[in-house]
Amino acid sequence: MEDIIKKVCFTGKRPASMPWGDDETDPRCEKLKRRLEEEILQAVHDGYRYFITGMAQGADTWAGEIIIRLREKQYPDLFLEAAVPYYVQPKTWSEQDQIRYFDLLFDCDKKTLCSPSYYRGCYHVRNRYMVDAAQRVIAVYDGSGGGTGYTVNYAQSKGRDVRIISF
Repeated sequence: MEDIIKKVCFTGKRPASMPWGDDETDPRCEKLKRRLEEEILQAVHDGYRYFITGMAQGADTWAGEIIIRLREKQYPDLFLEAAVPYYVQPKTWSEQDQIRYFDLLFDCDKKTLCSPSYYRGCYHVRNRYMVDAAQRVIAVYDGSGGGTGYTVNYAQSKGRDVRIISF
């Protein structure tokens, strides 16, 4: 019998929704990133090797960067998929954020384009794709709703193992 590949996907708030905004040097942000890494390491310990990031700013990006770092230093068998909601997702981002996005995208083992162009609902399509593919969801979430709330609720309705990291 073929082994089932255990997959984890990520969902989380964008920096604008976090108390520290874009300041990743803020001690609260650094603590959150450590908690995210601990949760990823727990998933690795639990046998997960396939991770899916939605490529959004904030939690998705941090998770992807953590996976890449762990793969380079300790776990060469980790696989990272980028679930891109639409083709020009980072078009309106700052130059620095676009560079970070494309660096992460380059390091992903697989790229899945969920829609060729933006339309209302394309993020929900991306989120459902990730949840439907995964057995575990790691969510950076404060309980305030939005796209992350939608994804957490959808994952729970599908019986996924949802791990919430609050901030």
